[in-house]
Amino acid sequence: MLRVEGLSKRFGGVVAASGVDLQVQPGEILAVIGPNGAGKSTLLNLLSGLLRPDQGRIEFLGEEITQAPPEVRTWKGLGRAFQIVQPFPEMTVWENLLVGALYGKPNTSLKVAEGVVEEIIERTGLAPKAQTLAGELTLLEDKRLELARALCTRPRLLLLDEVMAGLRPSEALEAVELVRRIRESGVTVLFIEHLMPVVRALADRVVVMDYGQVIAQGRYDEVAANPRVREAYLGRAS
Repeated sequence: MLRVEGLSKRFGGVVAASGVDLQVQPGEILAVIGPNGAGKSTLLNLLSGLLRPDQGRIEFLGEEITQAPPEVRTWKGLGRAFQIVQPFPEMTVWENLLVGALYGKPNTSLKVAEGVVEEIIERTGLAPKAQTLAGELTLLEDKRLELARALCTRPRLLLLDEVMAGLRPSEALEAVELVRRIRESGVTVLFIEHLMPVVRALADRVVVMDYGQVIAQGRYDEVAANPRVREAYLGRAS
């Protein structure tokens, strides 16, 4: 579904991504982990089009999108939810989701968009909050709204950037179940996460980054036993 080859990005003398290669298979949940400053969020910004790479190639569904702007990537089915939620606070939950549905695909009619919102608002448990202003939501509800709005763009591949950051353990478990249901609905998921229990519970495969490079990838138990990964990240985290 997604193929990344030799992706590199520098900010002055700082190398945020260096020759990154990875693939995402249809239907899988892929986790990207690593210490702070490893280049994980830079990778998502490159994939979603917020940044342009200095080198490398991005292919999505068999088509090169390396230089495509963010909205074109969204129209093609590449969705994104952010770590720092960015709702329209003076709009209701329903209106926030309607924005995602209307602009997630070109030439979407209001009737079609409302149908999308009806489905997603039920699936994400936000229906009771439909007429609540986004600025009045709790953190967990904000995270759900961020996910739901991304789903309203009707993605084939959903990029999640630490969407569970700041949640209590019980709330994180709810979010894990929600991501599982998203995959069951036919959406492939690539997510960044620091909570190892969440990674262990969700990921079919794990990619580990350090200093802008991929240093390991495989099943969770494989990368957790990798000495280089333990030195770079898991050992520090423990």
